[in-house]
Amino acid sequence: MSETGPSSEPARVRPIRPGDAGEVLTLQRSAFVSEALIYRSVDMPPFTQTLEELEAELVENLGCVALKGARIVAAARAQLDGPLLLIGRIAVAPDVQGEGLGSLILDAVEDRGRQAGATEAELFTGRLSEANIRLYERQGYRETERAGGENGDDQIFLRKRLS
Repeated sequence: MSETGPSSEPARVRPIRPGDAGEVLTLQRSAFVSEALIYRSVDMPPFTQTLEELEAELVENLGCVALKGARIVAAARAQLDGPLLLIGRIAVAPDVQGEGLGSLILDAVEDRGRQAGATEAELFTGRLSEANIRLYERQGYRETERAGGENGDDQIFLRKRLS
């Protein structure tokens, strides 16, 4: 992409809102296609979640979106569980992956969590999602648990102190 194209435009971040649900659902589905290919299945929440479910989820959410112009190019959701910030559905549009938006959106969600009183953040990914694991480890997350599946290791949970 040229230096004057949409990818060179800096992203701005803001809190996620219920009105973002349609665009976030579209983003989520496109971003998770690579995961569906890895796991050879679309039977996963990013694809099965309905618009109504997402709208309800966004009413009280500490998530954020990143925008380039008017377009949402990255999103993540988060909720407090006591002092623990539970982060999920981190999605970056396929055409802008590799531009640092995953780190940007994680930093923004962590900041919102800190402001709300969170002292630690947790997220999870599938054991075959190597790019996700690399991103989370670069961001300071460390594996704490594996669960699910026949061997109990399908999902990898990672945590980070938010001090």
